[in-house]
Amino acid sequence: MTTSLLSTADDLHARARAGRRAVVMTMGALHEGHATLVRTAREIAGPDGEVVVTVFVNPLQFGAGEDLDRYPRTLDADVKLAEQAGADVVFAPSVDEVYPGGEPQVRITAGPMGERLEGGSRPGHFDGMLTVVAKLLHLTRPDVALFGQKDAQQLALIRRMVRDLNFGVEIVAVPTVREDDGLALSSRNRYLAATERRTALALSQALFAGRDRHAAQEALRARAREVPATHARAEALSALGESRAAADAHAVAKAVPGAAAAVRAAARLVLDEAARMDPPLRLDYLALVDPADFTEIGDDFTGEAVLAVAARVGTTRLIDNLPLTFGAAS
Repeated sequence: MTTSLLSTADDLHARARAGRRAVVMTMGALHEGHATLVRTAREIAGPDGEVVVTVFVNPLQFGAGEDLDRYPRTLDADVKLAEQAGADVVFAPSVDEVYPGGEPQVRITAGPMGERLEGGSRPGHFDGMLTVVAKLLHLTRPDVALFGQKDAQQLALIRRMVRDLNFGVEIVAVPTVREDDGLALSSRNRYLAATERRTALALSQALFAGRDRHAAQEALRARAREVPATHARAEALSALGESRAAADAHAVAKAVPGAAAAVRAAARLVLDEAARMDPPLRLDYLALVDPADFTEIGDDFTGEAVLAVAARVGTTRLIDNLPLTFGAAS
């Protein structure tokens, strides 16, 4: 299969369509994470459908002092990777094609969720992101659009926009792809020197530490539920030579569900150590949030949550996150 490279919406609209059209939106500099998105899109579209990969570096979502000018642009390599992953079309419009009248006067506003975490660190970023996603959805006219979970807040806002503004498109999330050492794949990883990369590993290591602490607490809570929350539980566990587990189970049973603070603490310990490395990690935020609105969860929270981190190493800013589920059903 040969992948077509198109630069205008008219050319894209002129293509005959049979099955479903699945779109993967990118800013180029494609890597294995993008390839996973494209392969998933291929599965969803099926043999009779069409997979379109958009490549557009959106100036609206870069703030003052950010890396718009140096953001990698590798269109030839992008087309090759997209083709190998199963794309039918790479749609690479110019800025004039996407914004024919210059910067748009009317834009999508991300609302309160867009002002938190990434939005707090990068004012206006999510307004620009949602505006271009809305534009590209109109220009490509897909049945389904796929986005990576690594950009969890972006994904949540796109889902919200599609729901609130009645876009007729299905949004599919694809899990984060990581390198062998755990670092989440990102187009910005190429900026990292070898020493900076060693420091950058703290982002994923912090998330894994939080995940492990969360898993241990959930397992302990499950054990505590095996017998009633009374003296009988401690006696039953002690009889098995598990006096420490009995004490822990008693403490957990008395604690409110969730234990979010302990998860944050486990992750922060790793980040604090990385802040003393050479070069140091400069933490932007560590947050444990409800994905519905990206507000911090409390220790009484149950349900799906996102443990998210953002930091700078040298001049490179990186983000990462992991989904966690709190308060398993009894």
